[in-house]
Amino acid sequence: MRLYEDFQVGDVYRSAFGRTVTETDNLLFTMLTMNTNELHFNDEAAAQTEWGRVLVNSCFTLSLALGLSVADTSQAGAVNLGWESIRLPHPVFVGDTLRAETEVLAVRASESRPAQGIVTVLTRGVNQRDETVVEFERSFLIARRGR
Repeated sequence: MRLYEDFQVGDVYRSAFGRTVTETDNLLFTMLTMNTNELHFNDEAAAQTEWGRVLVNSCFTLSLALGLSVADTSQAGAVNLGWESIRLPHPVFVGDTLRAETEVLAVRASESRPAQGIVTVLTRGVNQRDETVVEFERSFLIARRGR
């Protein structure tokens, strides 16, 4: 588990494993969040779109990419401070396998919490065709070593 001192600007981490998106993932997430956009659960409606099939809920895509990045970034009990610049350049479909690639953009000590630091990263969710399907910046508060 990385602590504040383990992060250097320019470091890039790749998730140790990927995860294949299932129909259950998409349907459960969509229904739990009460998303009524039929593109996420209605085969007939989705067939009439340019993609011709159901799209995976983009908020699930964001959550999965974030989750895949945790082991490399914020597993040591970090607290998220915010997300910025969320982009979704390619759609995700059931059966796609995603992995995360995370680059450290900034590292600084916290002024208000001397025992912690703030790390800002850019995370990309990438599919099996090496297409970026989600990209976002995230800042988190993380413990400093020995404080």
